[in-house]
Amino acid sequence: MTSLNLKSTTLAALLLGAASPALAQANICGGFGDSGIWIGGDEATSDITTADTYQEQMALVLGGNEYVSLFTLSAPTDVRVEAAGRGAGDPIIDLLDANGGVILSDDDSGGNGASRAETNLDAGTYCMSMRSYDGSPMTAFVRVGRQEQDPLTAGIDAGGGSENAFGSCDTATPFGDIGGLATASVSETPYWSFTLDAPTAVTITAENETADPVITLYGPGEVYINDNDDYDGLNSRIDVTDQLAPGTYCLAMEALSDEGAPITVSISAYDAEEALRSLYARGEAAPPLDGTVPVTDLGVLQSRLRQDVQATSDVQWFSVELTEPGLLVTEAIGGGGSDPWLVVFDDFGRQVGQNDDYGDGLDSLVMARLQPGIYVIGVRQYDSGQGLIRLLLERYVRAQ
Repeated sequence: MTSLNLKSTTLAALLLGAASPALAQANICGGFGDSGIWIGGDEATSDITTADTYQEQMALVLGGNEYVSLFTLSAPTDVRVEAAGRGAGDPIIDLLDANGGVILSDDDSGGNGASRAETNLDAGTYCMSMRSYDGSPMTAFVRVGRQEQDPLTAGIDAGGGSENAFGSCDTATPFGDIGGLATASVSETPYWSFTLDAPTAVTITAENETADPVITLYGPGEVYINDNDDYDGLNSRIDVTDQLAPGTYCLAMEALSDEGAPITVSISAYDAEEALRSLYARGEAAPPLDGTVPVTDLGVLQSRLRQDVQATSDVQWFSVELTEPGLLVTEAIGGGGSDPWLVVFDDFGRQVGQNDDYGDGLDSLVMARLQPGIYVIGVRQYDSGQGLIRLLLERYVRAQ
């Protein structure tokens, strides 16, 4: 990893979900960024399109919460977003648009556990969210800049471009028709090629956690488009929501764990509804409370409530109502070797807290002071197995 340069750095801390709110309009990134920090210190100096250099912050994340950096673009711009943890910190980043939609997510593409993504964005306001991979406390640097400006991280493909030890895009194996599947190890097929006959938005996945795949998409002329690692567990996914022009594209494959393990690759037309369902299933977005996604209503929380959940790797959702201000303590307790993962949102879809492996064990805990309202709770198994998880909700009110 490259050294951490403190140029244009502001220090901010996120302590148990409390951060200095952005001095800007409300409802930033669909409300997700209302408590975020402008990457340049304020909105006027956070325009990456016109900034003389990259903008950077140092963030302290505690209690399984997230740190949100805000930036703007005054014109379409090729940008790079990055996060590098200090010590053993392992950050994950999400990039959100002005409506709160997830544009991309990344873990480890910066190399050495750091996160990195490069993409082209239209003019507008954006939020970069950073959290700790395992929910543990972490200090990290976050950086947003144009692609021609100095990167924070080395990147997993530094110096290699679209070539690796197994070949290059020139030797790519034809994938076949869009909508299909193909399976091969990185040592067998390090590059796939596919052709678009018409403008198409695409979704690409690479699955086999034993291999821990990383995928990078290049356009005609080997122009970099996007990459991903660890979108769903150790599996990878790229969603290109803007239509790609007709032409031949190259998908570069890497395996961080086992280059001989078979990886199943799918390339299909992007489906916005499916992508949203995937976000709900992973707990990265709160489901609507209109019945389109199953949400079990637990009613008004009086003092203490227990709910047993036969959990899988897909999030199961519950809602609870608080009728007065108080402290909500939410625990997910594993039984029989279960490893629970927990997230809490308010009814606007803003994350209250997320946690995995609280304390010395595998159980999870989110604790937050909340106002009256409806809150949505998601719980799942951290790995791909099944198991019993006991959900415990407790409400505490201020002494009179």
